Amino acid sequence: MTHQVCIKKQHRTHHFISTVILCFTLLFSCTNFAQEQNDLGVFHFEEEVIDYGDIAQNDNGVRTFKFTNRGRAPIVISKVKTTCGCTVPTYPKQAILPGETASIDIKYATNRVGTFSKTITVMSNADEPQKKLRIKGNVIANNKVATN
Repeated sequence: MTHQVCIKKQHRTHHFISTVILCFTLLFSCTNFAQEQNDLGVFHFEEEVIDYGDIAQNDNGVRTFKFTNRGRAPIVISKVKTTCGCTVPTYPKQAILPGETASIDIKYATNRVGTFSKTITVMSNADEPQKKLRIKGNVIANNKVATN
C-alpha cells in the first residue's frame, strides 16, 4: 500500500513539474513573438482614401498616397495590386527605413465617364502585410464641364 502512495506522489510531482515547464515555455514563446511583432515597419498614410471629386474626362488622373514608416524596421513593398487595369500604381522598390517618408502614385484612366471607386492593395513586410487604400470620384464628359 505504501508503495502505491509513493508512486502516486511521484506521478503528481512529475505532473506538476511538466505543467510548470509548459507554462514557462508558453510564456517565453509569447514574449518572443511580441518582440518580433514590435520589430516591424509600420505604415502611416497621410490619407487612405483619395477623393478626386468631379474631374474632367481625360484630365490628369495621377494622385499620391504619402506615407511614413513609423516602425522599427525597414518596409519593403513587394507588390501593389489594383482592382482593374484602369488604375496603375507606381511605388518605391527600395526599402523605406524607419522614420523615412515615401509615396505611392496612382494613375486613374480618366477617359472613362462616370463614378468610380477602386481599391489599391499594398503588399509588404510591414505590420499590416496587406494595406488597403482607395480612390474614388466622378469623371464628367468634356462637353458637360462648365466653362467660366
